[in-house]
Amino acid sequence: MRVLIAGGDGFCGWPTALYLSKQGHEVAIIDNLARRKWDEELRSNSLTPIASLQARVAKWEELTGNTIRYYIGDLNHYDFLCEVMRQVRPEAFVHFAEQRSAPYSMIDREHAVFTQVNNVVGTLNVAYAIRELAPDCHLIKLGTMGEYGTPNIDIEEGYIEIEHNGRKDVLPYPKQPGSFYHLSKVHDSHNLMFICRIWGLRVTDLNQGVVYGLHTDETRLDPVLMNRFDYDGVFGTALNRFLIQAAIGHDLTVYGRGGQTRGFLNITDTVRCIEITVNHPADRGEFRVFNQFTEEFSVLELAEKVKKVAEREGHKAEIAHLPNPRVEKESHYFHAKNTKLQQLGLTPNLLTDEVLLGIFEAALKYKDRVVMSNVLPDVSWG
Repeated sequence: MRVLIAGGDGFCGWPTALYLSKQGHEVAIIDNLARRKWDEELRSNSLTPIASLQARVAKWEELTGNTIRYYIGDLNHYDFLCEVMRQVRPEAFVHFAEQRSAPYSMIDREHAVFTQVNNVVGTLNVAYAIRELAPDCHLIKLGTMGEYGTPNIDIEEGYIEIEHNGRKDVLPYPKQPGSFYHLSKVHDSHNLMFICRIWGLRVTDLNQGVVYGLHTDETRLDPVLMNRFDYDGVFGTALNRFLIQAAIGHDLTVYGRGGQTRGFLNITDTVRCIEITVNHPADRGEFRVFNQFTEEFSVLELAEKVKKVAEREGHKAEIAHLPNPRVEKESHYFHAKNTKLQQLGLTPNLLTDEVLLGIFEAALKYKDRVVMSNVLPDVSWG
């Protein structure tokens, strides 16, 4: 199948491109390399050294004989996007190409506006390009579990049956996003649900949890294929930050009480979820929602897991509680449904001590690359 991956140079997009190429799909990447530029803006870096996109795809072809075409440009440039669509003629469009950091979107007005315009307009452009040039193409859009917030009821997969004044209907699940980034994803979901209804396009919205891990079988083949590892307070996840802090002998900094609970999944499961969705497309006119995660943990539980593994390896790790820079509930009910992908064949890879150790060993190997000023948060919701 011809698959176009927007954001294919990024943390999720790159291993997905390799995995789908290995499975025999004809893969092309479109990326504006913005994620690399944001490192420069924030004076940050990937803990792991990452090669240029050109070097990556050349090495992949050298090792496997498989060609991944790439196009450097922005989804917000519609003429460019349309030309790529004409050349690739995708049967599936995997959309990772958005500004994905909640803290980045909360830095100031400029970053909030950029996030919303970049994400919402880029996604609208993709929808129009598919309608005009590849109307049967299946759009696989990366959403986020953060769209739902933390309601005091179970989180369903996209829709909920409501009874009101004696009548019933199945309606989109209410959204309570926690940042301008998460709001942009909600806008995407509403726009795509609308265009499915009026244009008959086929869309799967993958509400993804927090992704952890570094390697897939494909990225392990050569150092040039290495995936990125974000650890700073803007793009780094809590788990990555804890692992880096343990590696450099810093306290594991939990925001507030640490009861914030979220869904998580391994990067190897992310690429498998995309493959499953590519192979099982939505119907024409269907806006389908999958909750893409495999386990739920609180922030404090993650810190305790990292502490256990680090100390087992002889590295002292103390847990410290910082004032929470975010405006969020620090203790709440959280239970989300995640059955649809597993019914289609996903076998979860769970967050075991051995998995944590593998990431921790990478953190130890590259700890000299840590920019120490980025270990603590410096973006506040206030």
